[in-house]
Amino acid sequence: MIVSKLTAKGQVTIPKKVREFLNIDVSDRIEFTLLEDGKVLMTSQQKPAQALFGMLGHRKPERPVSVEEMEAAIQDRRKKRVAK
Repeated sequence: MIVSKLTAKGQVTIPKKVREFLNIDVSDRIEFTLLEDGKVLMTSQQKPAQALFGMLGHRKPERPVSVEEMEAAIQDRRKKRVAK
């Protein structure tokens, strides 16, 4: 049996054997399903990288932007933030 402790903030450290079994790592999402018998089913919510393709398609610029233009935009934004 693998056991873990609940902290005062409601957090639990997932033991290494369980992380390895689920093949999960930092920032991975975990899904909890409440079962009728009072148990909880924990599964990883991994998605293949291909599932992300086109995710930001609606944010395409009208034309490609050069590195110099990006740097200039960053500097401009910094100046505006400092001026506030």
